[in-house]
Amino acid sequence: MNIMTQYQTLLYYCYSPIEDAEKFASDHLEFCKSLDLVGRIIVADEGLNGTVSGTVESCKSYMDAIYADGRFNKTEFKIDDVDEPSFIKMHCRYKAEIVHSGLRDPKEIDPNRQTGVHLEPKDFLAMKDQEDVVVLDVRSNYEHNVGHFKNAVTLDIDNFREFPEKIKELEQYKGKKILTYCTGGIKCEKASALLLKEGFEDVYQLHGGIIKYGKEAGGEDFEGQCYVFDNRVTVDVNSVNPSVVSTCFNCGKQTTKMINCANPTCNEHFTQCDECGWEMDGCCSPACKENPNKREYDGTGYYVKVPQPVNIDKISKRKHKNFPPKVSAED
Repeated sequence: MNIMTQYQTLLYYCYSPIEDAEKFASDHLEFCKSLDLVGRIIVADEGLNGTVSGTVESCKSYMDAIYADGRFNKTEFKIDDVDEPSFIKMHCRYKAEIVHSGLRDPKEIDPNRQTGVHLEPKDFLAMKDQEDVVVLDVRSNYEHNVGHFKNAVTLDIDNFREFPEKIKELEQYKGKKILTYCTGGIKCEKASALLLKEGFEDVYQLHGGIIKYGKEAGGEDFEGQCYVFDNRVTVDVNSVNPSVVSTCFNCGKQTTKMINCANPTCNEHFTQCDECGWEMDGCCSPACKENPNKREYDGTGYYVKVPQPVNIDKISKRKHKNFPPKVSAED
């Protein structure tokens, strides 16, 4: 750890049953606030999924408390040193799942019972280019558009709950070794479990996800940046052969900057260079730029979330998409 580091950001998850999880979420929120942490934690009957940020001392106290709870002592924290806290507020909410997949029945999918073989980063690196291996990105479009493993298969999905309906498009890869990966590992727990349930026999997952791979394998062959679910938006993970793969939505110039559209009704997540950002006032289209409710663009493209009307057109467009999986082109 850098001796000048004042703050850290912790990324973690743990599949472990929680009795009266709704009350646990309420109590856990107060505990986090007592440590002056900020972040976002999802609590469900099946476990915890969180990213929290605060001083080094507060983060250590939080990790100590999690480890001291017998339900969560197998939790693995991914720790980043940061210049400032990665969130503005602290949220801890009870939900049906710790990652929204629609796979809520533990009798059908239970990562504690059956999931893909965990591969440590260096084992993933050694295995990913073998002829009988397919590397599968189980993340959403906005995530893999800004960064992905070289030659990975990506799926055209806007959120993880669309993953189950894409399984049939992966039938061509049955008989091969499927190496799944995501940001921190949580999506792969259920994605690999579902692949096994659907008849894929040789299924693996990158343990600790892209973040741990960056720390332990130098991020080799991960092209672009890794999307993260906090104010940093994206982070560098490749110190071996880094590259930029994302382009500006408006002009096509290479850029790693990802923002939300300044039109709150749209709120599209997309990449936009600084020049187009100022020219478009942080909007993805001229129509959004003219929206009377447009938020003020300050150059970051990050906005504190406030409730917005449901965008029916956007939901409908996503619901009726049916595109085949894409293979990331080698640069």
